[in-house]
Amino acid sequence: MRELALKAAILEGLFEEFRRDPAVMLIGEDVGAAGGIFKQTEGLFEEFGHWRVLDTPISEPGIMGMAVGAAMTGLRPVVEIMFGDFVTLVMDPLVNQAAKLRWMSAGQYGVPLVLRTAVGVGGTLGPQHSQSLYAWLCHVPGLKVVLPSTPADAKGLMKSAIRDNDPVVFFEDRNTYNLKGPVPDGDHLVRIGEARVVRPGRDVTLIAVGRMVQPALVAAATLAAEGIEAEDIDPRTLVPLDTETLVNSVRRTSRALVIDGAVQQFGVTGEIAATVASEAFDWLDAPVGRLGAPAVPVPTSTALESLVVPSAGQIVQAVRGMFHD
Repeated sequence: MRELALKAAILEGLFEEFRRDPAVMLIGEDVGAAGGIFKQTEGLFEEFGHWRVLDTPISEPGIMGMAVGAAMTGLRPVVEIMFGDFVTLVMDPLVNQAAKLRWMSAGQYGVPLVLRTAVGVGGTLGPQHSQSLYAWLCHVPGLKVVLPSTPADAKGLMKSAIRDNDPVVFFEDRNTYNLKGPVPDGDHLVRIGEARVVRPGRDVTLIAVGRMVQPALVAAATLAAEGIEAEDIDPRTLVPLDTETLVNSVRRTSRALVIDGAVQQFGVTGEIAATVASEAFDWLDAPVGRLGAPAVPVPTSTALESLVVPSAGQIVQAVRGMFHD
């Protein structure tokens, strides 16, 4: 085990997959000599050259269209879209082409590509560069949606995503890029579709998505001091969702709170909460709770920005309400 930052762990995974499989390539803006705007592709261009690390013009639809074509001809492109907000520009090639071609061709074509993009509130980047739109893509059959929260999971899931024979959308919360944690040596893979129990508990299940895993752990420590033992679960992948792990936990704890940093309205908290409520209804001692961001554009103001991100304190208050209301 070594300590790596999440960004470095993903980059290590990319280097390993590039060396393992000559079909792997990277396409995007400033991913070459510049090394990415967050230095998230640093060194790939120097080792693998412009044939495998392609700098493109500022045309997200063109980038995605090229990647779909490359994947159909046997390559395994990793598509870099700078900000998650810009998935709005690639919806046709991603949703109407990449996600559908296996079905439309009766299995003759697969589209083994990874779309990686940075999301999350922080850095006062404003309403056009801070959205987390993964719930949109969870609605599309044919796409897999990944959202890691630790360096080890980020590396293992990136490697698995590159090897997957269908399109995978890999969301990276840029606020976790410098988060450090242990990463196993060797060919470390994390299977897509498996949740992780981060902290065992008996009284309430906290299902935290992405960056919310960290405040959920802080909240669990506070609650433990009050005699409430929370079980923290990180889904890691939203599609496919590991329903079995989530439901089994709630059947043991009898209470659940789903936490997400994205807008709560029509978001993944609703889907997860509905699934848990349906499958664990007879075991519930309180309604399944939801905690997400308010339905407002992300403010640029430093003072206001933090108000649209759920906090550990809010998690604690929500859980207390399940026991004392």
